[in-house]
Amino acid sequence: MMARYEQQAKQASKWTRRDRLIWKREQQRLVEEGRRLFHDWKAIGGTIGISCDMCHPDAANTHPETYPKFQTQLKRVAALRDMINWCIENPVKGKPLALDDPRMLALEAYITYQRRGVPLDPGKH
Repeated sequence: MMARYEQQAKQASKWTRRDRLIWKREQQRLVEEGRRLFHDWKAIGGTIGISCDMCHPDAANTHPETYPKFQTQLKRVAALRDMINWCIENPVKGKPLALDDPRMLALEAYITYQRRGVPLDPGKH
């Protein structure tokens, strides 16, 4: 086990400044796409003119740092993506996104980016 950590540490030291810039740029691109989707009801498949930001301005009150947690709407412990789909199906009146849909990843990226720096607190309601 220790050898694997040492190997990972060696690999991490090989990452260049350019590598980190590319990763940061890609992450920012994904966050921006998520922001666009969050504010565009048509882009997430809504049917009644309601977008995510109408209930969650700037994703500020989505609290991704608390997932996974029990969600009363679903009557089970849910991941953030489960709640994204619940919101798309219910208030937005759209079809749920496949878990591997690039829009799902973009929405998760935007929502979690909005809460960067907030300590993780899974299960908090």
